[in-house]
Amino acid sequence: MRPPTRTRRPKADAEPIDLRSDTVTVPTKQMRAAMAAAEVGDDVLDRDPTMRELEVRVAGLLGAADAMWTPSGSMGNLIALMAHLSRGDTFLAPTGAHVLDAELGTAAWLAGGMPRALEHDAGPGKVSPDAVRRAAGTAGPYYTLRTTLLCLENTHNAAGGAVTAPEEHAAVAAAARAAGLAVHLDGARLWHAAVALGVPPAALTVGAETVQVCLSKGLGAPVGSVVAGSMEFTTEARRLRKMLGGGVRQGGVLAAAGLVALDRIDRLAEDHERATRLADGLRERGWQVQTPQTNIVLVTVADLPGTLRRFDESRVRASAMSGKVRLMTHADLSDADITAALDRIGPIEPAAGTGPDGPRPLRRGAGRAPARRAGR
Repeated sequence: MRPPTRTRRPKADAEPIDLRSDTVTVPTKQMRAAMAAAEVGDDVLDRDPTMRELEVRVAGLLGAADAMWTPSGSMGNLIALMAHLSRGDTFLAPTGAHVLDAELGTAAWLAGGMPRALEHDAGPGKVSPDAVRRAAGTAGPYYTLRTTLLCLENTHNAAGGAVTAPEEHAAVAAAARAAGLAVHLDGARLWHAAVALGVPPAALTVGAETVQVCLSKGLGAPVGSVVAGSMEFTTEARRLRKMLGGGVRQGGVLAAAGLVALDRIDRLAEDHERATRLADGLRERGWQVQTPQTNIVLVTVADLPGTLRRFDESRVRASAMSGKVRLMTHADLSDADITAALDRIGPIEPAAGTGPDGPRPLRRGAGRAPARRAGR
């Protein structure tokens, strides 16, 4: 066993490396210039021309008839659920889906849906057509719950950015529709899935009536998501957005950044490469890391709060996800930042051993002789 190795501490004034999320990026100079020069109008009254340009472009990328900008992905998902569900309807979603665990219960509170989680029986973040058919069930007496909607997520955030391939998505969507269910796709990071698989985004939306995609996760826009579907859906969606307080006046200032963001989809491959390099480097240092499919790295540790504190003290900012440490690569990171992050995190302390959930993080003072008590 090699001797204990302490984490290398950066200088107190060293700039932290922020790996908490791919939403921490700041707008590029090109985005700021586009925002300053954007042609705008009152979107609530007459439509904003720049916002409309963004909506039409996203609809084309997703293979949808129309689309509508929203301030956030959570609002986009909520609008879709409100359009699909009647009060008291059951909807299905993979365990750990964002609509289940990270949107403050609005699917039930505001959309009136009864959530039902489906286990990942087809791989991380994925459910099988058979599981959907079983959960959809058959019509019963009038007083039984009525299942009407399936919500899918690609990539699945809590499963470590897991990707669903086009044929897998299409098979599950077809099973849902055959069972009489509508399909909504939470594609907040659909761009990542498309780049990882080398397919156009529209190949991943087949069979979904509605799709939500985010412009601030990975693509670097400061604000905004888009929800897409039929013309009839977006007509109702505009009404629901206004109901939720999402009617934006001169929204073209924000939409202009979204248009620039769409030109950056291909560069997501760089984030994926850096995530793989980060995961490989951590594994070489003794950490238990699952291989990332996109830009999310999940690290299994025995002491989650302690490990997060250790990372923070080392000037590496991380977050928690699914009981693991989550590290995310993004556009504002360089290769040098990945090298520095690995150097700051350092190796798992061999003397600390391993616990049932994986290697234990280095404890301050591990490997030292116990201090003598004063007076003895």
